[in-house]
Amino acid sequence: MRAKTIACLAAAGILAGCADAADPVRAPIEPQPETSTTRELLPLPPGAKLEDASGVPDDPFVPTKLDWEGSLNPRVQEEQTPNLDRIKRRGRLVVGIDQSLYLLAFRDTASGELRGLEVDLARAIAHDIFGEDDSGTNRLDLRFVDSAARAEALNNGEVDLVIRTMSITPERAASIAFSTPYLTSRVRVLVPRDRGVSDINQLADKTVCIVDGTNLTQIAHTYAPHSKVLRTRSWSDCLMATQQFQADAIVADDSILAGLSAQDPYAEILPGTLASQYYGVGMPTGQSDLVRQVNATLERMRNDGTWSDLYSTWLGGSIAESAPPPLMYRKEEP
Repeated sequence: MRAKTIACLAAAGILAGCADAADPVRAPIEPQPETSTTRELLPLPPGAKLEDASGVPDDPFVPTKLDWEGSLNPRVQEEQTPNLDRIKRRGRLVVGIDQSLYLLAFRDTASGELRGLEVDLARAIAHDIFGEDDSGTNRLDLRFVDSAARAEALNNGEVDLVIRTMSITPERAASIAFSTPYLTSRVRVLVPRDRGVSDINQLADKTVCIVDGTNLTQIAHTYAPHSKVLRTRSWSDCLMATQQFQADAIVADDSILAGLSAQDPYAEILPGTLASQYYGVGMPTGQSDLVRQVNATLERMRNDGTWSDLYSTWLGGSIAESAPPPLMYRKEEP
C-alpha cells in the first residue's frame, strides 16, 4: 500500500512539473487530498527556501503613502540626449522582463512569442524612441531578468530598462531611477479552495509563498506572523507549490494574482487589501533623457487611449486597478 501511495504521489508530481505556468491553456491540476507524506516526497522548486514562522516582527509593515520625490517631467527639454543617442546608434532597446507572468509578460506556447501588458508597454517605448511604424517590435531586445537581480541588471548595463512588476519604493529609488507609475497594484492573498482558508486571519500554522527579491517579505511577516514563508524564484513556482501542497497561500500584487487565478480555477483571491503599490519602469540613475522619454510615452498612452486598450486586453475584468495611476513628477528648478 505504501509503495502504491508513493507511486501515485510521484506521478502527480511529474504531471505538475510538466505544467507551464506561462501557458494560458494548460489544464489546471485538480486538488487532491493531502497525505502526511506529500510535502516530504515532492522537492521544493529549484532555489526555493522555506522559513519557519518568525512571529510578529519588531518593525511591522505599516501602510503609508509613497515617500518618493517623483520622476522627471517629460515636458522639460534636455539640452543633450546621450543615452537616447546611444540606444539609437545601437539600433535596439534592451528591456529586462519576466517570461512567466501570465497577462503581464509570458511566452505564448502556441506562437513562441512574448506577450502581455508589460511586453506591449516595452514595444510602445521602443516605437517612440525609434519612430517606426512597426510598433517597435524589430527594435526591441527582450531579456529575462530575475526578480532579485532587477536593479543589478540596470546598474551593470545589461539592460536599458526593466519592466517587471517593479514597485516604486524609497529603497529602490535610492539606487535606480523610475518613471512615473504605469500601473497601480494592491497586495492580496490567493489560496486554493481546498485549504479551508477564507480569511487572512486563518493563515496561522499555514505556509505562505512569496517571490524572493520582492518587497513583500515584511508584509507577509506582518500579516501572517505565525505562518511559514516559502521564498521562490518565480510566481509560477509559487503556484506550483500550492498545487503540490508545499504552500497554502500566495501573497502578491493583484495584477500578478489575476494571472495566477486565471491559470488555476481551483484557487481564489481572498477579500481585503494589505497594501497599495505603484509599478514603474526602472532605469539606471543619471540618465535623465531616457527617463523623460519613457514618461513621454506613458503620457501619450494615457492621452490617446493606448493605456486603456492595454488594460482591457490584458487585465479587463480582473481585480487590478482599471484606471491609470496619477502622474508623479518632482519639482524642478526652471
